[in-house]
Amino acid sequence: MHPATHLSVARLREEGLDLDLALGEEWFSRWQEEDPALEFAAPGGLAAHLHLERHGHDILVRGHLAGTLRLSCSRCLTPFSLPVDAHFDLLLTPRPPHFEEEEELSRADLDRDFYSGEVVDLESILREQVLLTLPLKPLCADDCKGLCPRCGADLNRETCRCPAEEPASPLADLKNIKL
Repeated sequence: MHPATHLSVARLREEGLDLDLALGEEWFSRWQEEDPALEFAAPGGLAAHLHLERHGHDILVRGHLAGTLRLSCSRCLTPFSLPVDAHFDLLLTPRPPHFEEEEELSRADLDRDFYSGEVVDLESILREQVLLTLPLKPLCADDCKGLCPRCGADLNRETCRCPAEEPASPLADLKNIKL
């Protein structure tokens, strides 16, 4: 955990607090150590601007992430750059004493999160927001042709030399039935 990302709730005033953080490669390396399934990088880092306002016990976080992420295409596995320019708003409320993690969330709950005690962990918020910017299926281009499933040729760069297969028909197995 980066020490600058642990913010004391008592430090927040109603007029708000502005923070600028540089999410360098060490952030992404740490996240990938914690979760090896994360398959992205930010070679130049990301810039994060946060504005936090306290409203009673609730904390409103308005943020902006900017920079470039490095991803691998899910069709052809080629690395590509994804520009990031994302704004987010998040309402943090104190965690209820008997909160169930498996509780079903309503649509209104999607922009709300919880904090416990007197410290807000901004790194976990930033990590979640970075993950939300990632496409479900990263593509280097909308018309990416991917890899040949038989020989592995990158169909964007070369023509596959595999023999053509007849299109499978749902009735193809009927030709093997003897009457």
